[in-house]
Amino acid sequence: MLWCMPPTPSARRQRVGIELRKMRDAAGKTTIEAAAVLGLDRTKITLIEQGLYAVTPERVVALASEYEEGDSAYVDALATMAGDRTKGWWEEHRGLVSAGLLDISEVEHYSHGISTYQICHAPGLMQTEDTAREIFREVYPPLRPLNIEARVENRMRRAQLLTRSEPIEYEAIVHEAALRMMFGGPTVVRAQLQHLLMLSDLPNVTLRVLEFRAGGFKGAGQAVMYARGPVTRLDTVQLDSVGTPTFLTEANQLENYRNIIGAMRDRALGPSESRDLVSAIMKTL
Repeated sequence: MLWCMPPTPSARRQRVGIELRKMRDAAGKTTIEAAAVLGLDRTKITLIEQGLYAVTPERVVALASEYEEGDSAYVDALATMAGDRTKGWWEEHRGLVSAGLLDISEVEHYSHGISTYQICHAPGLMQTEDTAREIFREVYPPLRPLNIEARVENRMRRAQLLTRSEPIEYEAIVHEAALRMMFGGPTVVRAQLQHLLMLSDLPNVTLRVLEFRAGGFKGAGQAVMYARGPVTRLDTVQLDSVGTPTFLTEANQLENYRNIIGAMRDRALGPSESRDLVSAIMKTL
């Protein structure tokens, strides 16, 4: 069969649909014109753009040609995404953790590099089990113990991106407030800070700390993950929020957050000075 309707569209399938819709809009084409290229009913184009129907790499290329998309690297990357039907490990957690967390797991897994900034706690991929457990205990509405443990397991699996045989490039900009928050008390926090120092020794991990004395800074109001795609146009920004995470994919949004992260990077301590501050705080606990 050429088409199948999955019970839940994956984050990558949704992204393929979003990008095809962007191309079609930029080309000024209708769903009827797009459908004619593939010999389909126009409703199928809508379902593809919503991520509800799979589309083959060949059909991605055919649509891109119809839309006169000239960025071949972008089209090739999009076709590769469309052709990957691998079932990710995160599917084991479906029904135990929110769909949004599964989407984050998928975006992280396929990213070509991640930059994140955190204001209130250690970045998710750098958390210890105890820290993650304490953070999930504060989720509202409260989670059942089974769901807390499922989230902890999901987070620990996600963290393997930093230490696997081909680890991801990871940059964490962490506010000093996050280093001093007492999630779980001094013993848990001390172990968390030691874990940050251990991870920051890895060649693929860069830790930068924004001190209190740095003053105000752009992007102070929320935690953000910036996941790099195979090409810049396929980058993704993920914003933390109560309930469902928000994903941003528009070119101007991506540029804005690249600029925000760059400004934070400039304001933060360098990697060596950041490690010194983490060590100094750890000694006070």
